[in-house]
Amino acid sequence: MPNALDKLAFETAQAARIGWFFGQKLLAARLAKPVPVPEKLRGRATPDRQRILADLWRLIEEDWRNIAAGFYAPPEDAAGGPLAGLRRAIDFFADLREVEARRHGEPSDALLHEAPAERYPDYYRRKFHFQTDGYLSEASAERYDHQVEVLFGGAAAPMRRQALLPLREALLRHAGGPGSARLLDIGSGTGVFLREVKRNYPRLAVTGLDLSAPYLSVAGRRLAHWSRVELIEGAAEAMPFGEGEFDIVSVIYLLHELPPRTRRAVVEEIRRVLKPGGTLIVVDSLQTGDEPDYDGLLDFFPFGFHEPYYASYVHEDLDRLVGPGFVRDSSRLAYFSKVLSWRLTGGAQSAR
Repeated sequence: MPNALDKLAFETAQAARIGWFFGQKLLAARLAKPVPVPEKLRGRATPDRQRILADLWRLIEEDWRNIAAGFYAPPEDAAGGPLAGLRRAIDFFADLREVEARRHGEPSDALLHEAPAERYPDYYRRKFHFQTDGYLSEASAERYDHQVEVLFGGAAAPMRRQALLPLREALLRHAGGPGSARLLDIGSGTGVFLREVKRNYPRLAVTGLDLSAPYLSVAGRRLAHWSRVELIEGAAEAMPFGEGEFDIVSVIYLLHELPPRTRRAVVEEIRRVLKPGGTLIVVDSLQTGDEPDYDGLLDFFPFGFHEPYYASYVHEDLDRLVGPGFVRDSSRLAYFSKVLSWRLTGGAQSAR
């Protein structure tokens, strides 16, 4: 059982982590040229830095309560130590000039013209967040997690960990326990979520599906120490799996990067590959009205970070998107994110 010294160590480490990433966020903002605010968004109220940091620290406190209760393991130390972290920060700022050029350039600058259309769908051939190479290079894959942590001031990992709560509940319900269950993580990227899953449930069989071979390569190295791991390159709207193969499906920060029609196609595929009684876990951005003081930030986000489908996502009715056959199991907010889960009550059904 964790004691007061464990809590102090955790809080000290998290305070240092937030200072590291939030400091880079502030420096990047100082170095960046302001993005013109669309006329319809001018004058919108947004939370100040004090409020944002207070809400971030509430997430950290909730993270500790979950750890202290034994719901999941404490986070790992920073990968590679301080020197590796410094190298990642240097690389982030070295790339920032190119990111800024695209942010203030022509709309076509944010497209991946070199990505073959026969291999990648149109919606995917973009430089999301204006990042160099989009999701289609080893350099992008190595840089991505650091970029996301800077964007959220060190909150990305603790927000993502909140998905372990509905996962725990799903595994407690599963008759055979973790050793007989199968989890599919859609849009698994560099494997950061699957690594947390395997740290907590090493006997759980996990499959990661992603369109990016370079990102899956990083995920493979990150998960190399565990067995019962499968990583597959493929599209979420046309999964290479049979019906009812998985007990649990997780979708972590993917829905907001999909156009509405593709979003629905992905849910149809989830309904097909999930077993009756299985659990769907979604972690994604807050939506309009979840935290009204943040609505102005949500509306500005697609302009500042090239998220072309985000505006449709924040107004999406997720229960309606998931459609028939699913029953909401849980829902909670976690800083800039929301964590939801549903259970599939019957067999595969069409939502159309």
